[in-house]
Order: sequence, then C-alpha cells, then structure tokens
Amino acid sequence: MDFLSKNEKILENEFINQGFIIRVAANKDALNKIQKFAIDMLSRKGGGSLDNAHKNISINELNDFRLDVIKEINAQPWLREAYYKIAKPYLDILVGNELAMQSRVNLSIQLPEDDSSLLPVHADTWSGDSPFEVVVWLPLVDCFNTKSMYLLPPKEANHLSNDFKLHVQGNSEELFNAIKNDVDWIKINYGEVLIFNQACPHGNRVNKESETRWSMNCRFKGLFTPYKDKKIGEFFEPITLRPVSKIAMNYKLPITE
Repeated sequence: MDFLSKNEKILENEFINQGFIIRVAANKDALNKIQKFAIDMLSRKGGGSLDNAHKNISINELNDFRLDVIKEINAQPWLREAYYKIAKPYLDILVGNELAMQSRVNLSIQLPEDDSSLLPVHADTWSGDSPFEVVVWLPLVDCFNTKSMYLLPPKEANHLSNDFKLHVQGNSEELFNAIKNDVDWIKINYGEVLIFNQACPHGNRVNKESETRWSMNCRFKGLFTPYKDKKIGEFFEPITLRPVSKIAMNYKLPITE
C-alpha cells in the first residue's frame, strides 16, 4: 500500500516502465541562465547559435573548448542550484527530497558527422555507479534522432542482462548492433528535462543531423541510499539535508556512567 497521489503514480509508472521521463523544465529562468552562459562561451569562438556551433568550432578543437566550458560553468556558484531547480519536483517524486548531487555538472557537445565524441553503449552501473542514482539530462538545444541519445527500455534491458554472457566477449559495436532495433531515441526540446534510469544501457551515435547537440548531465541519488564506487564527499555532495536528519546525525544517548 502507498499514499502516492494520482500524478505521482503516473510519473512512477512511466519511469519504471519506460526507463525515463520527459517533462517541462520546472524553472525556466534557471534553464535560460545556463543556456545564456553556453552562448556567451560560444561567442569567444565567433558567436552564432548553439545549433550552428560547428560553423565556428572544428572537431580538432572541440574537446579543449568543451573542457573550458565545463571548467568555467562549474566555477559559477549558482550553477548546481539552478540545475537542481530545473528538475526538483520530478526528483522529489522519483528519488526523494533528501538528495545528494554530483559535485560537477557535465557537458556534451556533438558536432555533425563527429565520431570523436561518441559514448558507446553502456549502463553506468556496469562501471561502479549505484543503481540508486538517476541522471538528469538537460538539452540546451532541440534534440532528436542522432542529434540525441538512445536508451534501451527496462524490459529489454532485463533481457540483455539475463543473456549478457553471450555478449561479454564482443565489443561495444557488436553489443549495439544486438540491441539497436529495441532502443528508444530520445526526442526532447529545449525547455524540457529528461530524467533516466542509468542502469538501462544507453549511449549516442555519430550525429547525422545538420545541427550541433549541446546537452548537460548530472547524477542525483537519495542521500541515505547505498553508494558504490562514487562516494559521498568525493563524487556526491548532500544538497537537501532535512532538519530531523541533521538532529539525528548529531544525536547522542545520555551518559549513564
């Protein structure tokens, strides 16, 4: 038995069955501030829209530029709170309201026909992430088809997991070919936010569209849920510790002797 509202159950069922949810960004001002920062960074390379960044950035200089943007945007004291606010009401339902957040927000920039920015098929849990984490994936442009990411739905992911011994000797390309007919290509517009189950295999392919993809990602988890390789205080930081937890963490029984 649970006491979830009808809307909470809708979100829950969608996330469990689909492996992700897409919703309108809960704080448009925060989203616009993040996008404006990216546009301002692009202006150093000649300006233009984010969609047309490939006109001013070559594939050879892309990674250095991307790392510069990541460094500068993570240096902004407002960034992580703004990022959290964009997804807050959905995280409250899916994860909880006492959260740990990844200490750094990541950025992906994928130019058209660029094969240097590929993320082969993987599940984050395969490499030491806790199954209690979710990824908040934020597009700074409209993303669709190969300008986006793909995700293998939970039902198919379970089938893959049960048969995984059949694939362990192959490479990531062979694994993708085995699941490519079952993956969902995420269609999401600027102004929306994606939260997905990072235990479901996912990745991207060469961007065959005529526009550049800009997307950010950051992990969140329940503060008191189990951690694996990425620990609290190292990879994660608490962001919404509640008063009772603060009191309880400092509580000591009376001295009786």
